[in-house]
Amino acid sequence: MINKIGKITVYVEDQEQAKAFWVKNIGFVVRLEQPMGPNTTWLEVGPSDDEFTTLVLYSKSAMQQQQPSKVAHPSILFSTTDIDESYEKMKQNGVKVGELLKMPYGSMFTFYDQDENEYLLREDK
Repeated sequence: MINKIGKITVYVEDQEQAKAFWVKNIGFVVRLEQPMGPNTTWLEVGPSDDEFTTLVLYSKSAMQQQQPSKVAHPSILFSTTDIDESYEKMKQNGVKVGELLKMPYGSMFTFYDQDENEYLLREDK
C-alpha cells in the first residue's frame, strides 16, 4: 500500500514570494521548477535535495479557474529533532510564529507563510 507521502500542494497567491519564503526563511531548497504552459509554473520545494516529500507551490488563481473547490488550505504538520533551535531560527528569519508549546506529549508551535497559511512544527525525538 502507501509507504510515503510524495507531494503536498499549497495554493499560493504569488509563487515567487512563496519560493522566497520557503527557501530564504525556512531553509528549504527548490527541487523542481518548470513551465506548465502560459503563465503557469510547476514549483516544488523541500527540506533538502535528498528528502522524498516536497511541497508543490501552485498558483491559487490558476487552481481557482481549474477547480475552485480544491483551493482550501490543507493542514500540514512538519517534524524537527530540535524544536528550540527551529523556533529561534524561524524568528531570526522573520517568520511569524506562535507560542512555543511544551506539552507532556510533545513540543510544538505554529508558523505562518507569506499568505498567512498556518503550519505546525512538532518535535520528534
